[in-house]
Amino acid sequence: MRALPLFSLVLLLGCSSTETDTSTEETAAGIAPAETEAHTVTRSKVPFLWREQVYDVSLQDSISSITIDQKLAEELTDAERAALGYVATFIGSECDWDGIANPEFSNLKCKALSALKLGYQCSNEHLGFLQHWFRNDQEVLAQLASCPRIPFTASSQQSFNYIYLTSQGDTIKVWFSAGGVNLPMNAAWDWTEENVFLAQDDAISLVRADKSQVIRSELKSDEEFQSAI
Repeated sequence: MRALPLFSLVLLLGCSSTETDTSTEETAAGIAPAETEAHTVTRSKVPFLWREQVYDVSLQDSISSITIDQKLAEELTDAERAALGYVATFIGSECDWDGIANPEFSNLKCKALSALKLGYQCSNEHLGFLQHWFRNDQEVLAQLASCPRIPFTASSQQSFNYIYLTSQGDTIKVWFSAGGVNLPMNAAWDWTEENVFLAQDDAISLVRADKSQVIRSELKSDEEFQSAI
């Protein structure tokens, strides 16, 4: 199997700060300010995102591509969307410009955020929704203020391998496997992580993040690069 060219697999790490007034952005983000329905869904570690080998006609080869359970995405509660959206904010999911990048770099489209109906990466729709749901979690709000815009055309990237969702009562758990590469440094790394959230009425907070040891390695070929992500 021929490896996918490097330029079509890498991501650019960047940052932009977005401040959102919840009171004025809730309507634009599709948020109901008076929503108080409790989180009552039960799910037992169901897959939300995974990778599959997909044939690319232009490359005439199979490549590793992200797949998302669209049916599950349609059934998610807003609290679950917030938990998954938080995780998907900081790790790539085949993000690419919707057409040509605009001058503000505000039209970056990511598979996970699109499935969650959160719009473009770091948009008011994306951050407004998360800022509303995490409004009582100051640490998460500070992280969201440095929302990264990461197109897949850079020399450094992190990307998901799997995402699993568990919901029980007011507890939501998002477990994921991810990997990263840095081409200039010929470096690759992999890790797994579980984020645990507490959902109460129309707010959610991050209780803890349990991250595995990061496994680091050296890239020596295109094949190793492809397997690293």
